[in-house]
Amino acid sequence: MAFIDIIEPKEATGNLKEIYEELEQKRGKLAKIHKLQSLNPETITAHMDLYMSIMFSKSPLSRAQREMMAVVVSSTNDCEYCQLHHGEALNHYWKDGDRVKQLRDNYNKLDLNNVDKRLCQLARELTLNPNSIDDDKYITPLKNTGLSDRAILDAVLVISYFNFVNRMVLGLGVETNEEEIQGYKY
Repeated sequence: MAFIDIIEPKEATGNLKEIYEELEQKRGKLAKIHKLQSLNPETITAHMDLYMSIMFSKSPLSRAQREMMAVVVSSTNDCEYCQLHHGEALNHYWKDGDRVKQLRDNYNKLDLNNVDKRLCQLARELTLNPNSIDDDKYITPLKNTGLSDRAILDAVLVISYFNFVNRMVLGLGVETNEEEIQGYKY
């Protein structure tokens, strides 16, 4: 499961048990990323607050665009756990599993609109070479597609968040399978 000890729901007590129960109620089930943080329960709550704000709050970016960038970042980092989880979430919107798989394999082979293609480019480049982002090459072209500064901020928040989570998953050995990604509320 992971390189460190975790507390399973049946073993949880006190605040951790309450956190687990609330997550199961709101999300439909408990993700391994949350159990990974069970030794420090307060981080689960802070993590979920950040996740919900970045991925579900009102934004000029659609939920599908945010999930699309999550998949590109996770693919770039070779984080199968997040690729599968957020590929499943993206498929909730795209309703085309082959298209989601192609996004994971190589987004350049997809027929994406100009905005989405540029968001994917930013996601990949900011993940691989964060010091290479410059206004002329990445930000101005996004603005020229009609994206607002707020949309660009939200894109960078999504990209940064998934780089953080990918490193937690990869650094602590979280694995997943197709069955584990099913059954979440989107």
